[in-house]
Amino acid sequence: MSDSLVILLHGVGSSGADIGGLASALAPALPNTKFVSPDGPGRFNAGHQWFCVTGVTTENRPARVAAARPAFDAILSDIIGREGFAGRLDRVALVGFSQGSIMALDAIASGRWPVAGVVAFSGRLASPEPLEPVKGSKLLLIHGTEDHMMPVAEVTNAEAKLSPHGVAVSSFIQPGLGHSVSAEGVGEAAKFLGKLFA
Repeated sequence: MSDSLVILLHGVGSSGADIGGLASALAPALPNTKFVSPDGPGRFNAGHQWFCVTGVTTENRPARVAAARPAFDAILSDIIGREGFAGRLDRVALVGFSQGSIMALDAIASGRWPVAGVVAFSGRLASPEPLEPVKGSKLLLIHGTEDHMMPVAEVTNAEAKLSPHGVAVSSFIQPGLGHSVSAEGVGEAAKFLGKLFA
């Protein structure tokens, strides 16, 4: 039986099946971990999304994140209950890419999901304030310097907003990387998750 659970959260226009491939890269370092990669509740072209990005702006993004919470929480609750981790959130981690990272960061920034930790690939903190994270939450931000969809400055922004609340924020910045996941980033994520679940 698995002793830990990682929920993988995809980006806009992608799917659980797409980001599920990340599980095979992480699994060797986490042999007793169950990986689950759900689809976001909304449709976007041939894929899915966690909240609607049509017409999204810096100003209205936090409201869209807040509006997405009920459906997101229902999906997480279903997975966590089904996999036997209800009441064991200290053995659960969220790993997101792009919009999936926005939702993963919101899960801890709002205090709704006091999971063991979050890995955010190429994401941003877009949660409505006030932020109410559980003190001691652990977060790894992984970003490329050439990400033109979500600039690397989002790492500094998230750290500046979450660290004062007692969130343990670490980061891995990869020179030359765009809006994508690299083998080096996956390696850092595997090390982070391995320590979480040790």
